[in-house]
Amino acid sequence: MALNFHQLHIFYTVAEKGSFSHAAQALHMTQPAVTMQVQSLEDYFGTKLFHRSTKKIELSEAGRTLLPYAKRSIELMKETDMSMSRFTHMLEGRLHLGASLTIGEYILPRLLGPFSKEYPNISVSMKVINTTQILDEVLNHQLNFGLVEAEVRHPDVHTEALLSDELALIVPKQHPLAEKEIVTLEEMLEYPFVLREKGSGTRKVMEEELKKAGIDASDMKIVMELGSTGAVKSAVEAGLGLSVISQSSVKHEVTLGVIQIKKVENVRFARSFYAIYLNSTLLPISAVTFMSFLRERELSQWL
Repeated sequence: MALNFHQLHIFYTVAEKGSFSHAAQALHMTQPAVTMQVQSLEDYFGTKLFHRSTKKIELSEAGRTLLPYAKRSIELMKETDMSMSRFTHMLEGRLHLGASLTIGEYILPRLLGPFSKEYPNISVSMKVINTTQILDEVLNHQLNFGLVEAEVRHPDVHTEALLSDELALIVPKQHPLAEKEIVTLEEMLEYPFVLREKGSGTRKVMEEELKKAGIDASDMKIVMELGSTGAVKSAVEAGLGLSVISQSSVKHEVTLGVIQIKKVENVRFARSFYAIYLNSTLLPISAVTFMSFLRERELSQWL
């Protein structure tokens, strides 16, 4: 029997999860199949890699020795996929991803056309939900990966910045602040706000930047919380309040003159868009290719 990467990946996942059942769930395999592959690896090396008991499993000395090599092999495989993805123009398959609302509604639609021209044999299926929901679906193996608007910190999830974006204060055209080129924080906070719902990446970035400026978001006059960027824009246009959302999402309204973008003095709502996926997941080459497309090209021409 030859040593193979698949077995090392399974061994590493069992070690990381601390259980055969949890590893099986992460790998979309049955528990007996995971156990059999680990046993085959133990047969190959002629030694036990885990000490098993009714309550838990622990790495043996041999297992602890193998673990960093297994980790390196997984990292090398990911790097290989990433490096080779630029040559896979004849790649076929389905790209299934989750995207948070601003990305899914305003960013990716402008990028999927150029991507499809470059990779015509990859079909795309995109689920548009908020950042919290995407994290839940990634953790529950309902999505292979997601693109979200705020950095995610979770021990089981890998987070990688792929795109840059900037939020901005938006005001309706007849608002008292419409005549000002630069708005102070004090002036901004005098007025009611219409915001995205709690749990959205846009809301999180805004609150974090205000906190850096010494402002508690709970002190804002929030009159409405809405579940989509489109609804927020409509509410602002109707004069119900101000908001802070992605500049990319209001290009049409700014061109029409119904909404204005204002700079806030000494505050910059800069952010990145992130790819998130499970540490234990080896992404399909279609997903790796798409992330490489976003990472390595100048996308401003389409945004």
